Amino acid sequence: MKKISFLTIMFAVVVMTMSSCGGKTQQVPFDNGDSTDLSGMQDPTMYGICGEGTSMNTLQIVTDLGDTIQLDITYARDNNQVFGGLQPGDRMAVVPNANKTEALTVINQAALLGNWVMPNPLDGSDEVGFSIKEGGIVEGIEQSSLTYKTWRLVRGKLEMLAIREGGGDEEEIALYDFVKLNPDSLILKDNEDTYEYGRQQIKKPDSDIKLEEASEDDYKI
Repeated sequence: MKKISFLTIMFAVVVMTMSSCGGKTQQVPFDNGDSTDLSGMQDPTMYGICGEGTSMNTLQIVTDLGDTIQLDITYARDNNQVFGGLQPGDRMAVVPNANKTEALTVINQAALLGNWVMPNPLDGSDEVGFSIKEGGIVEGIEQSSLTYKTWRLVRGKLEMLAIREGGGDEEEIALYDFVKLNPDSLILKDNEDTYEYGRQQIKKPDSDIKLEEASEDDYKI
């Protein structure tokens, strides 16, 4: 009994250590690196935080496992495979080479979060799209026939699971290549089409209060 109790305590300590840093509790991300792709192969993507040592041709990443790794990103830059920019402190997803010395694809996950919309392809009357949130959460925007379930990054691609109305509760898996990602634009493509999204602009409510122009009388004492 003492042995079991000791192991239980040690397990709890390890979990607490992994879930905190500098006294701040961190949410365990959906993409914890322990995943497989559609073929069942292990996904090599590394996840972590962009470090202060990042430069034009080098990415310093502090991985979720606590390792600090320097990766050459020359190949990724030359092949337009750096998406969302490199900002120290942002969460990154990186597909490395076999030796983990070079980045093949770099995705800034912080830049990916948010609401992305485009004109309704049917009539252009409304904006439709999705909201990508932390923890693998994704929600549809003005898409009543499609219920999004989860999102993740797999081998440098965006994978999204959804259920279509009338589809018998069967999950649909969509896999997209990144074409462009910046503060205002997200362009994705699959085997058939290219989808151009813009970051949704929050409309400020109109105020009923109207201000009159100042007159000379307003300044008289």
